[in-house]
Amino acid sequence: MAVRQVILRDDIATLGRIGDVVRVRPGYARNYLFPRGLAVAADRQTLRQLEHQKRVIAARADRERKSSESMAAKLNGLPLIVRAKAGEGGRLFGSVTNMDIERRLSDIGHVIDRRHIFLETPIKELGEYPVEVEIGHGVRATIQVTVEPESD
Repeated sequence: MAVRQVILRDDIATLGRIGDVVRVRPGYARNYLFPRGLAVAADRQTLRQLEHQKRVIAARADRERKSSESMAAKLNGLPLIVRAKAGEGGRLFGSVTNMDIERRLSDIGHVIDRRHIFLETPIKELGEYPVEVEIGHGVRATIQVTVEPESD
């Protein structure tokens, strides 16, 4: 009963994640993993390449995390004014959604996907609202959205 070490090139639920070194039977590797490009043989050279790729990926992730943290520092507490049509008593005709906030952020030079702007419910009244925004790599910032009436 021989086993063979392979490096996974894709996530496989029953084996592991990308980059894991796992032990499998030679027939499984030869007939299933290798032909589909899901794994490569774990010899000395590929293990050395894997270690290098892990270092490169870690360095890139660290740079991106630092970039996200600096952007979060800029955005934290940023006052953002959104103008909307409002009726008596401060009720809006419609609502302010994450798409409106995304548009206003891009107008001032901050490109953030609307799916990363977290509103529990759309804003339906005038006032100030703290809105959480995910920058990336789990880094979040809170911007201060002020909804003002549109002047005709």
